[in-house]
Amino acid sequence: MNKTGIAYIVSAATLAVAVWLGVSIGTVKVPLSTFWDSSDTTATNILWKIRMPRVILAGLVGASLAIAGAAFQGLLKNPLADPYTLGVSSGASVGAVVTLFFGLSIPMLGTYTLPIFSMVGAALTMFLVLGFARLVDRSMKMETIILTGIIFGSFLGSVLSLMIALTGEELRQIIGWLLGSVSMRGWKYIVMVLPFVVVGSFILWLNRRELNAMLFGEERAHHLGVNVRRRKFMILIGGSILTGSAVAVSGTIGFVGLVVPHMTRLLWGADHRHLLTLSFLNGATLLIICDLIARTIISPSELPVGVITSFIGAPVFAFIFYRQRRKGAI
Repeated sequence: MNKTGIAYIVSAATLAVAVWLGVSIGTVKVPLSTFWDSSDTTATNILWKIRMPRVILAGLVGASLAIAGAAFQGLLKNPLADPYTLGVSSGASVGAVVTLFFGLSIPMLGTYTLPIFSMVGAALTMFLVLGFARLVDRSMKMETIILTGIIFGSFLGSVLSLMIALTGEELRQIIGWLLGSVSMRGWKYIVMVLPFVVVGSFILWLNRRELNAMLFGEERAHHLGVNVRRRKFMILIGGSILTGSAVAVSGTIGFVGLVVPHMTRLLWGADHRHLLTLSFLNGATLLIICDLIARTIISPSELPVGVITSFIGAPVFAFIFYRQRRKGAI
């Protein structure tokens, strides 16, 4: 069996173990037999009404952020790029908080109002970041794009702070949402986010070969027959859909899109034909494990999962930055 086959087997097996741990461990232990034996009503209710939807939602959010991060890193040819550092998560957060703050609900969209506004915020931020970076530096060097993302992220963070300062009864809801959590969301959130995860992931997967070509530079990719402008637009739209939908249902969860693609690339290689799918699987695994830690480490209370991912992600971000600096890439 080749290395790629091993990568898929290991990633899928790790995800399966993470799901099993996520649904079985907690204040009340849920045995594996509960999946096929419903005689224990309490365990069955905990499994199917609380644990399973939470684990599935955590997996979808982690997978979305990870595959979006892998695509952004490939597009921008820099392992420091991800929805968080590029300000896309902040844009999605502003879109979602505006919806919560003003209690917006478009009749034709209904429950999809929140993810739609979140995706619009993510997409607008991505295009503003790239537009401003091009205005500052026509060559659009990677460090220029990342610094621009940090600038926009900081500005949008101040917009969020202003809305929090002006809010009233919605304060607790908005603060809890911004810290990042998949707690008590239920199956309706899975139904709400799943179509966007499928569409966004499919768009990125369709561009897996083009991402490989772009690693050699846009000019070389053009000579290889890639419509660079169109493909970049598709990748940015796909990444924004995934980021916006993830932020809409879970709040701001940082560093997943940075850590997972980078570690996957180190372990299994940089071929986007496999990197995107492996990042999807490993991102789901990471966030399920992080959520498990968040709800058990100070049980019966629980921490926001965004706190756990930041504890893990910040040191890894520092390591990647140091490694790239040593190589002279930044």
